[in-house]
Amino acid sequence: MIATVFLYIFSVILIASAAMVVSARNPVHSVLFLILSFFNAAALFVIAGAEFLAMVLVIVYVGAVAVLFLFVVMMLDVNFAELRGGFQRYLPIGAAVGAVLFVELAALYLGWTITPTAATLRLSPAPPIGNTQALGNILYTDYIFLFQAAGLVLLVAMIGAIVLTLRDRKTSRHQNIARQTARTVAETLEMVDISVGVGIKDLGIYRPKLPPPEPEPEHADGDHGHGAHHAPEIR
Repeated sequence: MIATVFLYIFSVILIASAAMVVSARNPVHSVLFLILSFFNAAALFVIAGAEFLAMVLVIVYVGAVAVLFLFVVMMLDVNFAELRGGFQRYLPIGAAVGAVLFVELAALYLGWTITPTAATLRLSPAPPIGNTQALGNILYTDYIFLFQAAGLVLLVAMIGAIVLTLRDRKTSRHQNIARQTARTVAETLEMVDISVGVGIKDLGIYRPKLPPPEPEPEHADGDHGHGAHHAPEIR
């Protein structure tokens, strides 16, 4: 009963935050609502018994993707008023795409059937291992080659993005290692015989003059320069 109540609470918050992601005027607020949506979706996964998917959703999407979106939105000087200027022009295209997605979801919901053995499977004893271990066994045994191929595709995509966005600026300085190692001693070292004091005279570097000594303070009359204020001598 408690799980059902929390299921509806998290579902309502998830739908409301997802609607605010696309309806908020401030992009920073949209990213914050997106983070809230991820947290509520992770809570639903925990209720469903898929704690591994919940942790992946929090660590990967909230800790990396959403924070990256937030940094990009806050650091880039993007004129969002100009971006929202074409909303009326592209509204029919967006409405058509939304209608197609709604029809697909409706068809999926109407064609959903529950197998007669679902109740029996729900009452069957749970396997001795958790879903995280079971998922790891499937990924790294049955689908290990597909898993490695997916990682290779992501690596190629990352390298391609770096190559396409890399720009060689003419003002930047680059290190030519081959030219540095090919230098000779004559190109890098020059021996000069300079006599003592020649360099100082040619460069005009002289020692600074010392300031004149400060005059000693004059003593009062009757003092005669003796220690009138001296402490008495102890014999």
